[in-house]
Amino acid sequence: MEKNGGKVNFEALLGSYRNSGFQATNVGKAIEEINKMLHWRLSDDPIKDEEPEDERTLEYRQKVKCKIFLGYTSNIISSGLRETIRFLVQHKLVDCIVTSAGGIEEDFIKCLAPTYVGDFEIKGRDLRLQGINRIGNLLVPNDNYCKFENWVMPILDAMLEEQQKDGIVWTPSKCIDRLGKEINHPDSVYYWAHKNNIPVYCPAITDGSLGDMMFFHSFKKPGLVMDLIGDIKAINSEAVFAKKTGMIIIGGGVVKHHICNANLMRNGADFAVYLNTGAEFDGSDAGARPDEAISWGKIKLDAKPVKIYAEATLVFPLLVAQTFAPYHYAQTHQNDQKDEKEG
Repeated sequence: MEKNGGKVNFEALLGSYRNSGFQATNVGKAIEEINKMLHWRLSDDPIKDEEPEDERTLEYRQKVKCKIFLGYTSNIISSGLRETIRFLVQHKLVDCIVTSAGGIEEDFIKCLAPTYVGDFEIKGRDLRLQGINRIGNLLVPNDNYCKFENWVMPILDAMLEEQQKDGIVWTPSKCIDRLGKEINHPDSVYYWAHKNNIPVYCPAITDGSLGDMMFFHSFKKPGLVMDLIGDIKAINSEAVFAKKTGMIIIGGGVVKHHICNANLMRNGADFAVYLNTGAEFDGSDAGARPDEAISWGKIKLDAKPVKIYAEATLVFPLLVAQTFAPYHYAQTHQNDQKDEKEG
């Protein structure tokens, strides 16, 4: 690492990852893969015989971008990566989100009360007696969930009334959009998803505190229904009708499979980056490498997917710093220059 006026050149440092070997090389490859997602336009591909006339013009084709699916597990929102995810959603840098129930509720809870940094080694028994819950080395007081209950219950009441009086069919994604509207807080990921019309899918929406609230609500005011089939049709259609798709998936489980399976409906995603610590020796979907997804038709045969074996809070900010962030600021600069010329 050469001296540069007494300062470290972080651009050069991150650029060196590509040829460093091991997981640093995979980080470098992932940066390349995400940048391909961001910069692809339909005009990069030759016109196909079956394409309609209105999709053949250069003006149209230069506007068609790769649809980026972003998936993450609940611990990502529990951690400080929530702010990184919010940046992506606030600036419309991703097109479709899949997360778990915790990935929904923890965002809203953080708008109501703070999460604290603790330690992995604090005894569970001691925390339980103090009314504190541990997420790794993060601490969430029970009172945070009481505040969440007080906030969300009236919204569930209103949703039930609208279902009964107006015939609204609630899907998990519509529910999340409504909650994003109601929280009305710029720190919230789903506030920005609501404002920017970015769909958020949560096939396991009952598997967390939000599900607990729905359980309690079903005794007080029974009848609220969540239409899962409506959402599976919606997310599969997101993939099927896209000209090009990219997947960025942090973690595993239902979040990872839900995005991959949607892309199976179009014979595979064109670009893919996995970031998790899972290994494939146990046959789990979480640990499966991208090559296994190719065998299922979830990633295209000619794709060059990347898996990074690493803990996300260490790596994902670096990926964003080398991909989404410069892309966003370059686009903003171009738009500002365009506005100046037109003004």
